[in-house]
Amino acid sequence: MNFNGKTALVTGSTSGIGLGIAQVLAQAGANLILNGFGDASMAIADVARHGTRVGHHPADLSDVQQIEDLFGYAEREFGGVDILVNNAGIQHVAPVEAFPTERWDAIIALNLSAVFHSTRLALPGMRQRNWGRIINIASVHGQVGSVGKAAYVAAKHGVIGLTKVVGLETATTPITCNAICPGWVLTPLVQKQIDDRAAGGLDPQQAQHDLLAEKQPSLAFVTPEHLGELVVFLCSDAGSQVRGAAWNIDGGWLAQ
Repeated sequence: MNFNGKTALVTGSTSGIGLGIAQVLAQAGANLILNGFGDASMAIADVARHGTRVGHHPADLSDVQQIEDLFGYAEREFGGVDILVNNAGIQHVAPVEAFPTERWDAIIALNLSAVFHSTRLALPGMRQRNWGRIINIASVHGQVGSVGKAAYVAAKHGVIGLTKVVGLETATTPITCNAICPGWVLTPLVQKQIDDRAAGGLDPQQAQHDLLAEKQPSLAFVTPEHLGELVVFLCSDAGSQVRGAAWNIDGGWLAQ
């Protein structure tokens, strides 16, 4: 699949998973709109080396007005969004009875409500151009729970539900909507969990092994490149009848 002439917006893409997905889409020929609070100039340089056009908008996706500004920028500068990858997210871990209400609100706003707002703003242009791909980066936690992660699990379950509805509402069109459900990816948040285990005197390699062994039978991390290649497949003609799916890429986590 060659995405020359297509524009992809990847939220939360100045680092980590989002940046990895953006790079794979750029390799496939798509123009990229990056979004996030990280080092924008470095992220733009990383993606632009693939030879496609790259822009950045710093919208805080917990603010609806800023999401609307982001899509206004996309329309003015790139002619709209053909591929939307809703990736931005945050996490907080605490028991339900001790979960700070402001953290609950922040996680739901960014991890779920922003996905809705970005989708509703992307769809009219996709319908007008008669093609589009919406890919929501959910999580295995969109299908199973883990203690201490009430807001994250609730939001990711909601993302999968929203994905199904949009998949049905676009089912007779050349627009598709799907979710990807990664297991452990070696992000800074996951590395911190490994470091916390190692701080107790455990060998870092053993700490990483133990973390993976609790959930992920492959004992290997999913990589941003794995996720990017799956995004490219779902955007391709071969993925045109994958609709409303929640695609696990989790090293066997949900097979247990």
